[in-house]
Amino acid sequence: MINSPSPVSGPRGGELSKRRIPGWARGLMWAVAAIAVLATASYATGMDVLTSSNTANTALRLALPILLAGLGGLWAERSGVINIGLEGMMILGTWGAAWGAYFGGSVWTGLAAAILFGGLGGLLHAVATVTFGVNHIVSGVAINLLGLGVTKYLANLIFEPISGNPRQSPVVPKYDTYSATFLSDWLGDIEAMQRVFISDAAGLIRGLITQVTPLAVLALLLVPVSYLILWRTRFGLRLRSCGENPVAAESLGVNVYLHKYVALAISGGLAGMGGASLVLLPGGADYLENQTNGRGFIGLAAMIFGNWRPGGLLGGAALFGYADGLQLSGGGEAVLSLLYGVVVLLVVIVVIQLVRKQWFPALLSAAGAGILYYIYWSNDALPRDLIPYTPHFVTLIVLAVSAQKLRPPRSIGRRYRRGEGD
Repeated sequence: MINSPSPVSGPRGGELSKRRIPGWARGLMWAVAAIAVLATASYATGMDVLTSSNTANTALRLALPILLAGLGGLWAERSGVINIGLEGMMILGTWGAAWGAYFGGSVWTGLAAAILFGGLGGLLHAVATVTFGVNHIVSGVAINLLGLGVTKYLANLIFEPISGNPRQSPVVPKYDTYSATFLSDWLGDIEAMQRVFISDAAGLIRGLITQVTPLAVLALLLVPVSYLILWRTRFGLRLRSCGENPVAAESLGVNVYLHKYVALAISGGLAGMGGASLVLLPGGADYLENQTNGRGFIGLAAMIFGNWRPGGLLGGAALFGYADGLQLSGGGEAVLSLLYGVVVLLVVIVVIQLVRKQWFPALLSAAGAGILYYIYWSNDALPRDLIPYTPHFVTLIVLAVSAQKLRPPRSIGRRYRRGEGD
């Protein structure tokens, strides 16, 4: 007698049970939970800036370079190539954006030049790692140093005669901004009512639809586009197979070298777009030397936080952009109030872990909540010198928490030679 597999215990049943909640629904649940935590913290601490439309709008602008750099890292590492050269590719993108926008007279020529310069950096990384088998970390560090050196030389050569400053470009065009006026005004009225959760949600949503640039819309659209290409097309399946098992992919007729080259060219182009967002968005500076300020590395951290998935990457970029925007909008008092929200979140996590009988993780979460609450209770504001580094602290904390559940591509960082599986 042949026993039929259980609908929940077998491999197929386990897969179905794990996918019972669609990805978009989980993302929506996380968004609602984040709004609830911020609304609670805002109400308890009296810091309306936590959920204000100005904070959300600033966070969106600051999250864009991180999101684009993270998408660049996603394309590279899904093909099996570690790309810590994102910072250098972003730097090349900042210079290319300023050069293209100034001499082309348009933000779109600036964006195209940024993609081109970043893509060249990605192709150089491909030549070193794919063709010559250079260690991926060594090549990435070299790309970062090369990006700094090349842009400094080009700025001295081209920008200094015009601006008189070798570290800064002349004034370049900026993107226009657009708003959903009727909806924005309606949400503004709800935000002004100061109703718990409802006004908080209205303020955050209003910040995302007010004074939005075409580059922001394009960057957000690239998240689902990247997902559809990498997970829903034959090309994407082949590219991801190069990161999982390139020998098996080659045995099935996949041109592994070609797919890695394409992935790294796209990776560099996306990082270059991230650099362009620092130059071409309104409110941002024109080209400045070392303008990226580590955002390429933060984008890489956001990608790791998102577990090499576009949706998780979007959440990580939003988190880091929000932390940066909050310290600009509200200063040390607002960042300190955010700690209260983190305490609330940790308390909820402790309850969930206790229900699941996960005693040791619950104890660690409770200890973390106690430490953070003591910091909040014993200080009126964070030290001014530490406030600009808020996103960096968030990066370290998030990576420490998420490191337990990461699942990178199996062959990431490994040297591959054509025919080595024969």
